[in-house]
Amino acid sequence: MPNKEEKPKYRQDEHIVENKELTIGEALIPVFALVAMLAYNVYVFGDDALSGSNQFILLMGGAMAAIVGFFNKVSYKQMIAEVAENVRSTTGALLILLMVGALSGTWLVSGIIPAMIYYGLQILNPTIFLAACVIICAIISIATGSSWTTAATVGIALVGIGEALGISLGMTAGAVLSGAYFGDKMSPLSDTTNLAPAMAGGELFSHIRYMALTTVPTITVTLLVFIIMGFTIETEGVADTGAILETIGSTFNINGWLFLVPVAVIFLIVKKAPPLLALLIGTLLGGAFALIFQSDIVTSISGSENLTFESGYKGILNAITVDTSIATDDPALNDLFSSGGMAGMLDTIWLIVCAMVFGGIMDGIGALERITESLLKMAKTTFGLFASTVGSCLALNVTASDQYLAIVVPGKMFSKAYEERGLAPENLSRSLEDSGTVTSVLVPWNTCGAYHSGVLGVGVMEYGVYAIFNWLSPFMTLLFAAFKIKIKMLTEKTPA
Repeated sequence: MPNKEEKPKYRQDEHIVENKELTIGEALIPVFALVAMLAYNVYVFGDDALSGSNQFILLMGGAMAAIVGFFNKVSYKQMIAEVAENVRSTTGALLILLMVGALSGTWLVSGIIPAMIYYGLQILNPTIFLAACVIICAIISIATGSSWTTAATVGIALVGIGEALGISLGMTAGAVLSGAYFGDKMSPLSDTTNLAPAMAGGELFSHIRYMALTTVPTITVTLLVFIIMGFTIETEGVADTGAILETIGSTFNINGWLFLVPVAVIFLIVKKAPPLLALLIGTLLGGAFALIFQSDIVTSISGSENLTFESGYKGILNAITVDTSIATDDPALNDLFSSGGMAGMLDTIWLIVCAMVFGGIMDGIGALERITESLLKMAKTTFGLFASTVGSCLALNVTASDQYLAIVVPGKMFSKAYEERGLAPENLSRSLEDSGTVTSVLVPWNTCGAYHSGVLGVGVMEYGVYAIFNWLSPFMTLLFAAFKIKIKMLTEKTPA
């Protein structure tokens, strides 16, 4: 059609659709409609919104965008072609998510994750209790990839221990969540850590390495503040974690050899091995170590009484693919020692696919081009673009009440604006996590805020000021942008 044209992007197999007939008001109709529908949907379904209703709302947002497109003479074929291109671009991310689920399953049954928790709990000391809470929760959250699981298990225990020591519930909860969200951001097992680069068009381990530039200084400042707090408050009693340690020790064969597996995966990551290869090797090593060190657990999962080739094969494959739970004498630990395997990643994969449908139709009708054009006019500097991203993530956490949506929507909306500026996708994915992932817990009506407040028994307003890592992260990413520290640029490849 004469009123639409295509111009090349840095990736030669993709393109930006321009529609000169589309106004900025029309381009924003699907966005406002999507936010309104998502906000109401989360209000109705609460924590269950991610089980499918939010995904359908994203499809409804895509339908709204398609209606706008039909009124502006955009063909159905054009929109579907862009959806197909969007879904194709996330193939790598979807495969990584499946492999992350597989790895979490074998690392659980092999005792690797329980070993991290076991040794982490032993660093507690009353004087540095708050800083220890940060470290323990960071270790556990990195191991599990879940701030929710960390808070609901060890977090509850630490809040109880803090209360016994006479420490403010808000302080302890703030320390727990600071560590939990540090791990949630930096763990390759975390769904948000996989989701952010998928939305920005980046790569998982490159995203984690680049995110460390702002995250490490933030957690360092957080630890220093909690250390100072620890020396200025009075504690009483001792931190008793003996019962938890005894339960873990009696359920799993805990030893230092288990750490060879994560060390091997870290080595592969440092050597920049392909993510799928690193995760596959980590999964297979986890399965092998499970057979060596946790044969009783493997046979239990397989439903057999003795370890044979068949029962071992069945037990490991169950851990890799489906829900796996390991029962202990402590009900609080039972939730921690469970994994969804590859099946547990399907909700996140479903979310990504539906987000790609919305983003693809928005792209196909020219709405993303129109919006990013307007954003670039408003954000005349690189700092302005970063600030717009952070502001959008915060706004969606408040209005849409869900951290996933605070990553998905700005990720799709801003990816082209960053590319137009010559900025690498890692800049966007880092900004999404620094502002979308971690601030969700600071909003009382956000699913994360409501969940953690209910689980820990501490109000958001009570722990919010002490969740230092969470509210400091957006400022850190803006500080780096303002002073142009480690801003990675795109390098356009010369066509062969």
